[in-house]
Amino acid sequence: MATPTTNLRNKEEHNNPTHGGPSGMGAKNKPHEATGVMDKAGDMASAAMDKVKDAGSNVADKARDMASSVASKAGDVASTISHKADDATSAVSGGIKNLAGTIRENLPHTGMLGSASGTIADTLESSSRYLQEEGLQGISEDLTNLIRRNPIPAMLVGVGIGYLLARSTSRS
Repeated sequence: MATPTTNLRNKEEHNNPTHGGPSGMGAKNKPHEATGVMDKAGDMASAAMDKVKDAGSNVADKARDMASSVASKAGDVASTISHKADDATSAVSGGIKNLAGTIRENLPHTGMLGSASGTIADTLESSSRYLQEEGLQGISEDLTNLIRRNPIPAMLVGVGIGYLLARSTSRS
C-alpha cells in the first residue's frame, strides 16, 4: 500500500529529468549536479555564517554602547548626589553656626549659665567648622576609624539603637 508521501515522490521523479524521469538524462548528470548543489549549499552556509557573525558583532557593539551609556549615566547620578550631599552638609553647617551665634546673643554671658552657654556655642562652632571642612566623606572615614578602634562599644551602640528602633516601631 503506497502512502501519500510516496505517491508524491514518485510523481516528482517521473516529471523531473534530474531524478531519472522519462527523458533518461538524470543518470548522466547526477554526480555533476550533486557537486553543484553541495557547492551552492556550502556558499549559502558560508553567507549565513557571515550574516550571523555580523549580527553578533552588531549586538555586541550595541551592548557595549549601552553598558557605556549606563555607566556614564550612573557616574553622572553619583556626581549629582555627591554635589547635593555637599550642599546639604554646607547648609547644615551654616545652620549650626547660626545656632551658636543665637546662643551667644540670647543667653547670659556671666555666671555658671553664661559659662555653659559659651561652651555650648564654642562646641557648635567647632562642629560647624568640622562639618564644613571634612564634609560627609571625612565624617564617614572618621566614623569608620572610630568603629575599627572600638569594635565592642560600637557593636553595643548598634544593638542599643536597633532595640530602640524596634521598640518604637512595634508600639505604633
